[in-house]
Amino acid sequence: MMNTLKQLQKGELKGATSLKLAEGLLHFPPEIFELEDTLEKLDLSFNNLSALPEDFGRLKNLKILFCSENLFTVLPEVLADCPQLDIVGFKSNFIENVSAKALNPNIRWLILTNNRITDIPAEIGDCKRMQKLMLAGNRLEALPHELSKCLNLSLLRISANQLTQLPQWLLSMPKLSWLAFSGNSFNLKPELKSIPQINFNELEIDSQLGEGASGIIYKARQHSNNQAIETAIKIFKGAVTSDGIPEDEMIAYISAGNHYGLVKLLGQITAHPGGKQGILMELIPNRFFNLGNPPSLASCTRDVFSDDMSLTAQQIIKIALTIASLAAQLHKNGVMHGDLYAHNILIDAYGNTLFGDFGAASIYDRNDIETATALERIEIKAYGYLLDDILDLHKEAETDFTLLKLKALRNACLAENVLLMPTGFQFIVDELQLQER
Repeated sequence: MMNTLKQLQKGELKGATSLKLAEGLLHFPPEIFELEDTLEKLDLSFNNLSALPEDFGRLKNLKILFCSENLFTVLPEVLADCPQLDIVGFKSNFIENVSAKALNPNIRWLILTNNRITDIPAEIGDCKRMQKLMLAGNRLEALPHELSKCLNLSLLRISANQLTQLPQWLLSMPKLSWLAFSGNSFNLKPELKSIPQINFNELEIDSQLGEGASGIIYKARQHSNNQAIETAIKIFKGAVTSDGIPEDEMIAYISAGNHYGLVKLLGQITAHPGGKQGILMELIPNRFFNLGNPPSLASCTRDVFSDDMSLTAQQIIKIALTIASLAAQLHKNGVMHGDLYAHNILIDAYGNTLFGDFGAASIYDRNDIETATALERIEIKAYGYLLDDILDLHKEAETDFTLLKLKALRNACLAENVLLMPTGFQFIVDELQLQER
């Protein structure tokens, strides 16, 4: 809920735990300190701020701070003065310098997407609680080895930087499950198979179906052979997202190939009047719905589900097999999805499953066996968390005989000892197919 500065100045927000102001502010309103005993969440995004006051630490109960879309050129050092600060977001500013003093060791989720950062200080390793680190769209040439001390790090976004290599130590971090690294100096553009080129002018655009960080999806009719075919078109925005560059998303989607668990790609758009890139896909039938919802501020890296969501054992096994089969194909084609989550999965009442959203996907060299194996292992850990989530959606999962092997598989996917983990997604597919019989 948006608040107003006038409400704050009149004292109408006394006792508030959450405050959101977006009024083109040039300076931090001192009246915010009148909430110092109660304020837990402060959102000052979409203003013209470039600094925080020296006594910012007076907000001793502050847990969440968002200052995205402002004019900051440095990450404020006063962030370290807030003892309970848990989540910090400075997306889309002009930050060039990150001081060691600005890295509050209590932070669990740090968002610095789309800035001008050239390096991260070694003191990032002191952030022992860090679970989620968003660094896409900066100018990083390397990552500090000390980041490897952040043993709770589960999600890392380093796409669209200038990294010269993917650090090997990164690939052995114990909890890393969701990794995006496309658009760096070490990335090679793959040779894409030819797909149909579809002139934008041949499409009749209908209603908007949805919007994500990388683009907008519309319902569209494609006129061909005197027929009007219902399709979906995604027009990429072109800007850097929290996951990476939209062009890399399109490349990964094309590289994925056809699979029964993937929304079929019909072609690539040409001649868009605004010069934007886009893809044409099959229209998803109305019977499909989202399996889960994205992580909340509280859950951080784990999806959340509606209270009335439940699955049968048969649905769970069907979802698990479809996703494993698709993931096996992706990795066979050198594609790491990077965002293997329930909120990117659509299902119907029978457990038929469609997987999508390649915004965090990265292309890698399958010939580099050591790296390829490690990357697939990271994705298998994400798959383990997915199994954990969907097993929780079955009311009798702990006693259901048909799910016993799936629970054992979940445990193996999440094992800290890599020798106990499945050797690859194809191994998982083979195990699940045996279970289906």
